[in-house]
Amino acid sequence: MKIEVVSDTLVEVKSLKKYFPLSRGPFRKPLQVKAVDDVSFKIPRKSIFAIVGESGSGKTTLARTVLRLIEPTAGKILYKDEDLTKMNLKELRKFRKKMQIISQDPYNSLHPRKLVKDIVGEGLKIHFHMSSNEIMDKVKETLERVGLREEHMFRYPHEFSGGQRQRIATARAIVLKPEFLVLDEPTSALDVSVQAIILKMLKELKDSLDLTYLFITHDLAVVDYMADYVAVMYLGQIVEMGTKEEIFNQTSHPYTYLLMNSIPNPDPHLRKKKTIPKGEIPSSVNPPSGCRFHTRCPYAKKICEEKALPFVNLSETHFVRCHFPLSKKM
Repeated sequence: MKIEVVSDTLVEVKSLKKYFPLSRGPFRKPLQVKAVDDVSFKIPRKSIFAIVGESGSGKTTLARTVLRLIEPTAGKILYKDEDLTKMNLKELRKFRKKMQIISQDPYNSLHPRKLVKDIVGEGLKIHFHMSSNEIMDKVKETLERVGLREEHMFRYPHEFSGGQRQRIATARAIVLKPEFLVLDEPTSALDVSVQAIILKMLKELKDSLDLTYLFITHDLAVVDYMADYVAVMYLGQIVEMGTKEEIFNQTSHPYTYLLMNSIPNPDPHLRKKKTIPKGEIPSSVNPPSGCRFHTRCPYAKKICEEKALPFVNLSETHFVRCHFPLSKKM
């Protein structure tokens, strides 16, 4: 599959797979969980590329595999045209400071027995030859950039609120001056009012530091606010991909449509009838034949069960994996 994006590319993923083996005993056929199965996309520089889908769709596994925090089963991960999958750990280390991650849980991602100055400054010790005073100055400067003060350097993570801990995690990521950040549901554990503040901060940091984001979320309202490009995942595969405007205004895959339809409307006078997918999410150990969504799709026909379809180009940037795209019916 060839995907053309009108921009230069920082990260490109080609036919990426990540299978987890299941132990079933010596006399039984081994099984695999197909968490990520043949995924390809490009992330333009200085853009926000969002991946959305239900829990269990493979979003987090994909993000961690792209950073090689999890080793891929197959496929390529190109960073500035260099294949990360072919690098040994020593070669990969120089790329670590360029690619950072902000995790979903800001409490468990921070060492509980380290001061903030040591949490944020640890990467500087590993990747740069800096004196203790230089590290302290850099940590102070970075904390101030994310809205914290110098006095916070000498506290432990449990002394902060959830929003403040996420600011610390953000400071730890940006202190190394990365180019690429993976944001794995960075606000899902926070109160709604705090979410808005953190998202605004992340967007401002992206513009001021020329960052590129891979943004993992299940919240389409957050996608609408943050993203430039969107990929929709279902059961380990991307089923639709395009610019934010194309995904929201020209929704083409039935699964994307159902996700859009699930967004609550705050106006009680504008209630809409919700279309709920039938059945349960199939197992990624034994995914359905043909289109993986056909068991729950209200528009499925016999061909959907029998034949899997590669991406169909709806425009230069809009792709859908569906025999009967909704955009052609509207």
